[in-house]
Amino acid sequence: MDMVCWIHHWGQSGNNEKLVLTKGLESCGLKLEPLDQKSPCGAGVCVFSEVSPELCEFLQQVSRGGRERMIAVANPAELLNGTVGWEILQSGASDVLVWSDPQRVARQVHARIMRWHLVDQLMENPTVTGTAIGKSSAWRGILRNIVEIAHFSNAPALILGESGTGKEVIANLIHQLDPRPNKRDLVILDCSTLVPQLSGSEFFGHERGAFTGAMSEREGAFAMANGGTLFLDEIGELPLPMQAQLLRVIQEHSYKRVGGNIWRKTDFRLVCATNRDLLEMVQRGEFRADLYFRIASFVCKLPPLRERIEDVIPLAEHFLRQIHPNGEPPEFDNAVLNYLLRREYPGNIRDLMQVVCRLMYRYTGDGMITLGNVPPEERVAQHHGQAAWSDLSFDRVIQRAVQFGLGLKEIGRAAEDAAIRFATDEEGGNIQRAARRLGVTDRALQLRRASKRQNDEDESRTIG
Repeated sequence: MDMVCWIHHWGQSGNNEKLVLTKGLESCGLKLEPLDQKSPCGAGVCVFSEVSPELCEFLQQVSRGGRERMIAVANPAELLNGTVGWEILQSGASDVLVWSDPQRVARQVHARIMRWHLVDQLMENPTVTGTAIGKSSAWRGILRNIVEIAHFSNAPALILGESGTGKEVIANLIHQLDPRPNKRDLVILDCSTLVPQLSGSEFFGHERGAFTGAMSEREGAFAMANGGTLFLDEIGELPLPMQAQLLRVIQEHSYKRVGGNIWRKTDFRLVCATNRDLLEMVQRGEFRADLYFRIASFVCKLPPLRERIEDVIPLAEHFLRQIHPNGEPPEFDNAVLNYLLRREYPGNIRDLMQVVCRLMYRYTGDGMITLGNVPPEERVAQHHGQAAWSDLSFDRVIQRAVQFGLGLKEIGRAAEDAAIRFATDEEGGNIQRAARRLGVTDRALQLRRASKRQNDEDESRTIG
């Protein structure tokens, strides 16, 4: 399978090295194309022989703020000393390699681009696009990691996130993308609903007569999940005695029924979820450290909806299609779209889904959902002079800055730096479009960025 990528050399590099690496990449099945720096697109390779702020800015531009996959290769390898490798990654590179044998570098590049291509294909799979809704760059980055871990490993996964952020949806997605042949079912056990006296039976099953009321034998969650996936929701609610009982079965995949003497084998993929901070619970002695490290080979923290505002409308439209499966679903008019974007969602995605349901209860079937469909008790009062983007979270940030003793000039400079960074990332590193978005000239934005780099360098030398 031929993969298309670009290759670029930054700094001084011998023509012979360029030619050898290019031939090595082509022999691995990579089709090389020239880099269009004005409109970078697709995966690429940048071989750099010097490190500078200009290199970091170039990497940010060609990676479109980390949206496009790009590999940076240090030649010579000694360039990767101290924190250089981390700076290269922070600038937008997806990986950093060191120059060695050109054929080896070519194989490494090919392997990574092949993996990214396969993950891209999975991201467009209806299993993913139909369930994990969202277009924000933050969400897409998290989703890529989930898809890759789900399909290319069998690692136990721990999903963290506030209530309503979609933890069960992600657990089901991991199960669906698991490539095991003859895979069996996803078994869900909500740890917050377990009765302590019967929790052993729920997990391990029991033999007939194991306790009062055990009139027949029963399979537990570990047996039912054999050959499939076991999802332990709200695992942070498990009492310590039960946590200890889970250690062997999670590590050895063997267990005994309650009241039984026979060791039974089970083979399942484990996915756990909680809205609690398990590491903090470990420090307080409320959650076993040995259990935590058994269930947390891969940790995924789902962002609350307030941190992925770009996804509110796609999610709301998705819920409309779910509620109205037959025929063309209605549309939100612009006023309702603005209402949905400005509203707070303490219950996150689940909260948004209920909002859409309440809008649909009042919908009259004319094809358009309008402000009149918003229940009276949920209608917002007009706050004159209050910008739509300014909410409680913004006020909290400013309050924290004031409490730390920052002055107006420092707060304003930090806000400007953040706005420039976000606008540049959103426009894929394109300075002209970012400047137009911020209402300033290209020159003003370039001078502001150059000034920030100089200040950062001066501060670094002062610290050093």
